[in-house]
Amino acid sequence: MAADEQRQLILDQFTRQAKPFSEMHARDDFEIHRLLIATAGITPVDEVLDVACGPGLVACEVAKAAKHVTGIDLTPAMIEQAGKRQQSLGLVNLSWIVGDAQPLPFAEGSFDKVITRYSFHHFTDPNGVFAEMKRVCRTGGRVTIADVFTNTPEQAAAYDRLEQWRDPSHTHALQLTELEALFAGMTDVRWEFYKYLVKVDDLLSRSFPVCGGTEAFREAVAADIGVGKLGIGASREDGLRFSFPVVIVSGIK
Repeated sequence: MAADEQRQLILDQFTRQAKPFSEMHARDDFEIHRLLIATAGITPVDEVLDVACGPGLVACEVAKAAKHVTGIDLTPAMIEQAGKRQQSLGLVNLSWIVGDAQPLPFAEGSFDKVITRYSFHHFTDPNGVFAEMKRVCRTGGRVTIADVFTNTPEQAAAYDRLEQWRDPSHTHALQLTELEALFAGMTDVRWEFYKYLVKVDDLLSRSFPVCGGTEAFREAVAADIGVGKLGIGASREDGLRFSFPVVIVSGIK
């Protein structure tokens, strides 16, 4: 898919998802944020960049631990939500920019830490975006990705098909080997894993699937119960549900 076409899909999806996405992840467990902040090594002296920051959920939590956080996102509606969240929390050490992840509009070595969460599966050129994140990070600084992951080419293909029914801006959930390749050459590479549990009906109520995607998504999740082809731990415990498999990878430039 061409980069311009993908940008338009992202703008379309996340302009509509801005409020429901914010509401869904506003309930994220404190431990999820704590794990990201600890893995990224964020300290009170750090200038941090949050790439594809969405409604500012991560940026606002990081701002409580850092000197200053800059959030950048392609979707103006997401930046609007981020500003509202900052105001509601009374935080002053944040700034927001509407802009692209590739290229990033910052000079080389502008930040001590560069982070992103739940974004890489939307990029058509993850290698290029990662190169930009490294470029704007100072030497000795740390770059961190948190995102869904897959384990094999077959699992990736099945998972990507599932998510594209629900969200056409999804491109590819990177395999762990692909993430490992991104961080090759960096030092003190850290890996952390967690599962993000969701109810299918709740998730779909906050999504804007393709035509026929709602039923296709629901049927595919149900069909994976006891099979495990998708790697999502699908079950019918208290309704149809599954867990997004998430990895945090962080390395020093």
